[in-house]
Amino acid sequence: MISVVIIGKGNVATHLYKAFLNADGILVTQINSRKLTNIPKANLTIIAVSDDAIAKVSSKIKNSLVVHTSGSVAMGSLKNTTNKGVFYMLQTFSKNKKVNFSDVPFCLEAENKNDYKLLKTVAKSIGKKIYTLNSEQRKALHVAAVFVNNFTNHLYKIGNDICEENKVPFKILQPLIEETVLKIKTLSPEKAQTGPAIRNDKKTIKNHLELLNKEQQKIYKLITKSIVNSIK
Repeated sequence: MISVVIIGKGNVATHLYKAFLNADGILVTQINSRKLTNIPKANLTIIAVSDDAIAKVSSKIKNSLVVHTSGSVAMGSLKNTTNKGVFYMLQTFSKNKKVNFSDVPFCLEAENKNDYKLLKTVAKSIGKKIYTLNSEQRKALHVAAVFVNNFTNHLYKIGNDICEENKVPFKILQPLIEETVLKIKTLSPEKAQTGPAIRNDKKTIKNHLELLNKEQQKIYKLITKSIVNSIK
């Protein structure tokens, strides 16, 4: 039985705790990051707090292996004096949205082979997709994730705003969104690109800009220019 302590009560910590409760071979405990005076001994201590709090929280932990769950924080930012690692799950976690961990990529890093083996065993108890990434690779992946997830979702928000302003149901766009996601499973994003920018359709671009407010125009022009510059 592998003992795991999760420090944190946010979305990532809560989803992870629930998953481990149903995992074979894992004995899990969850504690609040504000209550670090009596941390239970464990084979693995997972810090799932905000990036800015990782160093401070980790400095108070004496357990043998301490990892964080951040995509953008280096393993060396952990301030515990014992072994360090990273247990990063590349997924968006929302409070009331159930997560299927078998679909979630686990990006692992550790200071030695034995610790990595332990992290891999723990990850495989709830997931299937395991990757070995160092801190620099994980940082690059996290930036890429911001583009494909956070920025893309903001573009959905802008699209929804445009639909609402013109009394058009946003749900009409959903099959298009789903088809785009499916398409890049078999095509590279470059080859899947369509639209007026890739066709250099100046008249359509001009008509679109006339429909938008100033902030939307800035974003439209910037992305259009980026698409045009990407043409080889």
